[in-house]
Amino acid sequence: MNINFFLLIGVLGLCANCAVIRPGEAGVKQTLGKFSDKVSTQGTIVYNPLVSKIIKESTQTNNIKLILSLPSKEGLSVNSEISILYRLEKNKIPSVLENLGQGYESIITSVFRSASSDVCAQFFAKDMHSGMRAKIEEEIKIKMEENLKKQADGIELIAVLMKRIQLPNGLASSIERKLQAEQDAMRMEFVLQQSKLEAERKVINAEGERDAQKILSEGLTKEIIKIRSIEAFNKLSESQNSKIIITDGKTPLLINSDD
Repeated sequence: MNINFFLLIGVLGLCANCAVIRPGEAGVKQTLGKFSDKVSTQGTIVYNPLVSKIIKESTQTNNIKLILSLPSKEGLSVNSEISILYRLEKNKIPSVLENLGQGYESIITSVFRSASSDVCAQFFAKDMHSGMRAKIEEEIKIKMEENLKKQADGIELIAVLMKRIQLPNGLASSIERKLQAEQDAMRMEFVLQQSKLEAERKVINAEGERDAQKILSEGLTKEIIKIRSIEAFNKLSESQNSKIIITDGKTPLLINSDD
């Protein structure tokens, strides 16, 4: 009985000295305040709870969401929802913890605020709502990487995404009016182009008809008219209906059919 009791106590004590690292996590042992260079993943770590503890950090992609007012080149404030996608490099987690501590996300946020202010101040407010947004996001990301590496190596920035850009009311209305005017101009240009093509088509048809009439009139010589008259007489002579044909041999035929 006593043996089983002590075995149970021993098992419980052993379990209390173990840490389980799940998929998507990495564990670093901290002994008397010093981080181990060894990073453990997906397994069990045995440690002495009196002098050590296990720090677990995610190695998956993490998302920091912010809602900020960003400055523009003309001095306006543009509200935007921001997503900062990052992950920790597994082998460099001890360096991140040693230099930034477990509150490294607040450091990432501070670095973003500084970088975004510097970059956005170089662009007009309308650029943040146009195709220039991707360029702004990339420049903020590059600026953040430069600043983060000065403090700790091991944070990999995946992307900086500016979502739900809200321009000042007056500027938004101006942009909408400008876009509407551009669309109206493009529509008018299309109508004029269609009208021009239709006019060109009519001119080509008229020229074709004129050339056809000219060719026809030039081809109707006196000899051809006589030949056609003879052919017509021959066809009439083959008909069984009685007819009266009045002609001088030169003019077109006058035919009275007795149907």
